[in-house]
Amino acid sequence: MKFTATQIAGLLEGEIEGNSDAEVSKLAKIEEGTEGSLTFLANPKYTSYIYSTQATIAIVNKDFVAENKIDTTLIRVDDAYKAFSKLLEYYNQVKMNKTGIEEPVFVSESATYGENLYLGAFSYLGDNVKIGANATIYPNVYIGNNVEIGDNVIIFAGAKVYSETVIGNNCVINSGVIVGADGFGFTPDENGEYSKVPQTGNVIIEDNVDLGAGTTIDRATLGATIIRKGVKLDNQIQIAHNVEIGENTVIAAQSGVAGSTKIGKNCVIGGQVGIVGHITIGNNVRIQAQSGIGRNVKDNEALQGSPALSYGGFNKSYVHFKNLPEIIKRFNTFEKKIDND
Repeated sequence: MKFTATQIAGLLEGEIEGNSDAEVSKLAKIEEGTEGSLTFLANPKYTSYIYSTQATIAIVNKDFVAENKIDTTLIRVDDAYKAFSKLLEYYNQVKMNKTGIEEPVFVSESATYGENLYLGAFSYLGDNVKIGANATIYPNVYIGNNVEIGDNVIIFAGAKVYSETVIGNNCVINSGVIVGADGFGFTPDENGEYSKVPQTGNVIIEDNVDLGAGTTIDRATLGATIIRKGVKLDNQIQIAHNVEIGENTVIAAQSGVAGSTKIGKNCVIGGQVGIVGHITIGNNVRIQAQSGIGRNVKDNEALQGSPALSYGGFNKSYVHFKNLPEIIKRFNTFEKKIDND
């Protein structure tokens, strides 16, 4: 696909400075720009590259003032970073604009779907599946019985959506995601042997949710595991049965949330965080990477460590942690002095 400076400026409501007929067919970082590529300058640290880049077109802020000669065609916008992000989104939409049903696939006679469906080869749609308009379902996707999926949903290759799951509009489910597998529910008998507790609930995923590759979300024992609108989950995250994650919360890779825990709105949770079950985490909470959360957390707290302390308290304590050998040495010297006196 090729785009001219005129087309790009029209999409971004920008002003062209240079050759309006200049064409690009790929994207590049400014320091790696080559002929035929489009780049952008937003961070002042990279300003020097605008004079040496070989990119054909560069997006810059309107207030950018050139100090040397620039050969690249410029498109001036209010915010270069946001404009480039908008362009990336548009590029993805064009690139992934696929429709039609490939062969072979299995589609139950009772399954229904909206217009502009793309269904990749070797996919499976079970009984009573309902899919909205403009859905893009890549090859080898399994969608179980009674699943409901909204409009503009993208499900990448190899994902599995188990029965009874409900997925809202504008969601992205990446490869290897498993939604709706049984929760980890077992009960021991008097001999210490474990019997499985039936998991009869489902998973509800609201609008505008992104699930990273390899993430798993377990169905509830009773009721629903709920991922509220706007949640973003990174790769390889485990969400256990009956968990609820509030609106616009973001969780980084390799974190795990145990059963029946409730997480509030607008939280930011770092990578490799472990959260025990049956607790409540408030709104606007910040949890640093590799922390272990074993208690209820109030709104607006910032935590670090395992077991987690307040962020400020952890940093103050860490000064003493790293000096502990020297502190013990001084203490022992002082103790000997007292004994000798």
